[in-house]
Amino acid sequence: MVEDIEQRIYALARRHNGVYLINNEKKQKLLNADTDIDTDMLLDVDEAEELMEEFFREFSVDRGSFNIKVYYPDEPFSWNLFKKSTPIPVPDFTIGMLIESAKAGKWLYD
Repeated sequence: MVEDIEQRIYALARRHNGVYLINNEKKQKLLNADTDIDTDMLLDVDEAEELMEEFFREFSVDRGSFNIKVYYPDEPFSWNLFKKSTPIPVPDFTIGMLIESAKAGKWLYD
């Protein structure tokens, strides 16, 4: 049962991980529990939000106070195109978090 949940979550993540014209293993990264949704899978906020909506629905996980902005905060706007903005620190957002939350039936990372 637990392995089934994990495999279903990996399948869900793969559907959102992008499509490659040439099945290149370097480009199509192997997913594991430590795979970060924003930095490894490179999902933007809309793609991550779609993934999470599907996750909550498909696995009947109580979303609690889940807020995508915790993992994808608004970046400060600057009219200066040459000014680099300082990175905003965000918590990890991994496939392992989805697996553990699916097992518990609720989002565990508020």
